[in-house]
Amino acid sequence: MAQAQGFGRRYIKAFFKGFFVAVPVTVTFLDRVACVARVEGASMQPSLNPGGRQASDVVLLNHWSIRNYDVQRGDIVSLVSDVWCC
Repeated sequence: MAQAQGFGRRYIKAFFKGFFVAVPVTVTFLDRVACVARVEGASMQPSLNPGGRQASDVVLLNHWSIRNYDVQRGDIVSLVSDVWCC
C-alpha cells in the first residue's frame, strides 16, 4: 500500500512539473510562431471551402512570416477584428 501511495505521489508530481513547463511553451508557440484556425463561409471561395460545401477548412496561420514582413503575392492573409458591431 505504501508503494502505491509513493507511486501516486511521484505520478502527480511529474504531471504538475510537466504541466507547468508545457503550458507556457504552448502559449508562446501559439502566440509567436503559428496557430490553427477554422475558415467558414463563402468569402474565401474558391481557394478555401471550394464548391460551396458547408464544412469548414482548417488552416495553419503563420505568425512568424508576418513578424518578418515576409508576405508575398498570392499569400492568404487573415485579419481578426477586436471590435464587435451590433
